[in-house]
Formats: sequence, C-alpha cells, structure tokens
Amino acid sequence: MPTLTIGDVQIAYTDTGIPADRPDAPAVVFGHGLLFGGWMFRAQTAALRNEYRCVTIDWRGQGETPPTATGYDMDTLTADALGLIDALDLGPVHWVGLSMGGFVGQRLAARHGGSLRSLTLLDTSADAEKPDKGSEYKLMARVLRRIGLWPIKSRVTRHLFGPTFLATPEGRATAEEFATRLIAIDRTATRHAVTGVADRTPMTTEIPRITVPTLIVVGADDGATPPADSRRLAELIPDSELHEIPACGHSSSLEQPDAITDLLRRFLTRVDQTAPDARSSRPVHG
Repeated sequence: MPTLTIGDVQIAYTDTGIPADRPDAPAVVFGHGLLFGGWMFRAQTAALRNEYRCVTIDWRGQGETPPTATGYDMDTLTADALGLIDALDLGPVHWVGLSMGGFVGQRLAARHGGSLRSLTLLDTSADAEKPDKGSEYKLMARVLRRIGLWPIKSRVTRHLFGPTFLATPEGRATAEEFATRLIAIDRTATRHAVTGVADRTPMTTEIPRITVPTLIVVGADDGATPPADSRRLAELIPDSELHEIPACGHSSSLEQPDAITDLLRRFLTRVDQTAPDARSSRPVHG
C-alpha cells in the first residue's frame, strides 16, 4: 500500500487512479470506521472505480498507517485528510465517511467546505460519545492492549456488526477477517484510536453550516450509532437526505455493500449533474 508524508506522519492510502475514459472524473475519498481500514470500502471502490477516482485513507495506527505518539483526535485526523486531498491534488472531492470517518467528514464539510463536492455520512453521529459507551470502549481498549482481542472478541464484534449479518456464513467470515486484521495492529495505537473517538467533541453547533449536498445512511440495527443519531444529523444539516437500511448493523459498507453502493452511485450522479464544473473551479479550503 502506498504512503504519503503529511507533516511528519506517514499516511497509508489506496488510489484506483483516474478512469481511463473519464479524465475529468471527480475523486471519491473514503474514511473508515474505528478499528477498520480502507478495506471496509472494497466493494464500493471496486464498483465505482470506472466512474470515479476512488481513494481510501487509513487513520493513524489503523489499517496500514503506522502508529504515532499523538494525534488521534478528530481535528488532527481532519488535517491528515486535508493533507491527503492536497498532496494527491484531488479536490474538491466527494467524501464518504463511516462512523469515525463521518466524524472527520463533518469537520471537513463544516470548516473546509471548499475541499468537498459532497458529503456522505454512514452510521455516524454529531454528538459526543455517550458516557457509558465511552467508558465501555475505553475498557475494551485496555483489555485489548494488555491481554489481546480474544477475551472481548464477541463483544467487539456485536458492536460493529448487526445480528442479521452475523447469522450468515458471509457475516461470520467477515467478522473473522476483521479480527485477524485487528490483531495485526499495534495495541497501543488501537487504544489511542479508541480514546480519540470516545473523547471527541460534538459537532452539533457546527454542522448547520454545512452547505455541500449531504447523504446520510444508517443501518436499522446499528447499536453503536443508532438511527436516532442519523435522524439528528438530518435535522441539523440543511437539505440533507436520509436513508435507513433494514437488517443492517454499524458496518454498513460491509454488511449491505450493494445497498450502499446503489445509494452512493445515485447520489454522486445527481450531485455531479447539478455541478459539472465543480472541479474546474478548484475551490480551496474554507
């Protein structure tokens, strides 16, 4: 996986490149959820790569990005995302963020709207983490760091995947793949990443400033960021569009890949048809 130096940090990413017959194709940048990596969008990048330049970013200490001593807070990750967009000369981009990637996406759209063409928020929230969940996540991170994943594997899995998905052979195989990938990540970095999410500041006062077209999607069985959180997002972001996917938990891009891809393709097509010259105007951060 290639890396970019952003500041003094190596950030891993994937890039499908500009489609051969679409030299002016916009870029879609995917920001993954906590404990995952850009791989959780593999179905979407595979389906959209002939229409868009699809780029994924791995957050600090997750996926293929090495751990860092500091910088796991959402504001620093937002700066990392901006650095990637600038370094690859991608902007303005369609941003697609799931959970943690959505926390970053909200900050990008509210504070640096010129870098975005549109915003898609999957299974995420504008609120601070609820105290009980934050404490539980930090406890699981301490166990993971000191002992490993196996004592809490089923608990973590139930947070991240819905019951319908886990009842299928495909779901169980995906959960095993997730566990295998998680075990390979530095344990201290994982704890820092969890703390960054658990201690994040709310965005409820900022996101009404978002002006880019916004798609909000949530799994009906999402227990980590329930549908009520997405309904609140839709109320706060002007003219946003909300969809709830049945029989789907928190990791919607993996659990219901076709549904997510279909919603995303329709939304991106509509945005691009109404703003075909957005890339040529090349707005900068702001």
